[in-house]
Amino acid sequence: MTLDLPANDLSRVIEADRAHIWHHLLQHKPLEENDPRIIVEGKGINVWDASGKEYLDAVSGGVWTVNVGYGRESIANAVRDQLVKLNYFAQSAGSIPGSLFAEKLISKMPGMSRVYYVNSGSEANEKVFKMVRQIAHKRHGGKKHKILFRERDYHGSTIATISAGGQPERNAQYGPYTPGFVEVPHCCEYRAQWDVENYGERAADAIEEVILREGPETVGALCLEPVTAGGGVITPPEGYWERVQEICAKYEILLHIDEVVCGIGRTGKWFGYQQYGIKPDFVTMAKGVASGYAAIACMVTTEKVFEMFKDDASDPMNYFRDISTFGGCTAGPAAALENMRIIEEEGLLENTAAMGERLMANLHALMEKHAVIGDVRGKGLFCGAELVADRVSKEPVDEKLAQAVVAECGAQGVIIGVTNRSLPGLNNTLCLSPALIASPDDIDRITDAIDNALTKVFG
Repeated sequence: MTLDLPANDLSRVIEADRAHIWHHLLQHKPLEENDPRIIVEGKGINVWDASGKEYLDAVSGGVWTVNVGYGRESIANAVRDQLVKLNYFAQSAGSIPGSLFAEKLISKMPGMSRVYYVNSGSEANEKVFKMVRQIAHKRHGGKKHKILFRERDYHGSTIATISAGGQPERNAQYGPYTPGFVEVPHCCEYRAQWDVENYGERAADAIEEVILREGPETVGALCLEPVTAGGGVITPPEGYWERVQEICAKYEILLHIDEVVCGIGRTGKWFGYQQYGIKPDFVTMAKGVASGYAAIACMVTTEKVFEMFKDDASDPMNYFRDISTFGGCTAGPAAALENMRIIEEEGLLENTAAMGERLMANLHALMEKHAVIGDVRGKGLFCGAELVADRVSKEPVDEKLAQAVVAECGAQGVIIGVTNRSLPGLNNTLCLSPALIASPDDIDRITDAIDNALTKVFG
């Protein structure tokens, strides 16, 4: 099939979009008078829109996904070849790419052993929640069912995952929420909640305070991002993760690490949790697993957890009675295998660490030049710059001004992000996550665009 379109004329596409597409994260009223953005092509780290304008994509597809860049023919070929051979069979049976990618993935995750395939990060997180609840019923009389989540973290868009979401504007108007989810305080030292020297440990101790308030016998799991993403790109303070793990061990609480954004190289290691010596019970991942070339997400767990679901074969309710229809698609693991090969053979973890250092250094230089930058945070090619009206009071800039910076960068041909409908009054952090293939010139072009935009918007 070929698209029946006149050469270089996308007017039909634009009108079809305007008439029929319900876009994500978008107020559509302005599209009654303005054309929707249509991205038509990508190559490397760049994309082109319907008008032919070229952009450097500093957000990897808008939501931290295209880790190995655009136009990877080897991934497309791997998917095509697999689809011709076998496109799908329910995951109650296995497949060649499913088995081989699971083996490859587990080789990067010491201590983990089992992979459960699904089609989205939200669904991967839901599977953990269901497992925790089933373990509670099997072993704790249903009592140890509560799941703790952290303020500012995001775990998905379903009702259950927003019930475990710490971003009030994402959750607003979608209640009532699923019961049994309990929030713990964030760990952003820049927005400190305690005046202490050892901030990381104090932020972790706040989790223990919630556990004691709720009753340790009622808490089954703690769900955290290794680096908070959409809630402001928050890297954990020193001492935080060590204390978190002590607390989980003390109260027999399962630790669930949500790697949907950080996973598969974004921070400079295969997984963000590996930056901090964390030993999780569950790890979930999605976006970068196949760099957006196919829909795939994974819930990965330990043999200890897996054994809990097969310890009594005579009990027909003993196993994990769950299915994910599109977890049986073979395109995802086929793409993921090739995606991982590219990362290994092109040294993209090393490149991410090096380019991340360059990006952070450039952002700190901008901070010295522009008083509107109050804080710079990040790990690898996952960085943020929080904009403030006053450095002393840390009053956030009006979010319309933060959005104006994004628009000015776009006018220069660089797409950056900003926290969006996350936290009332705190949608003020510029978000940067270019593909892991980014070069020094790409990094400098991104920060040069931000420099020019800050000058134009704030003087």
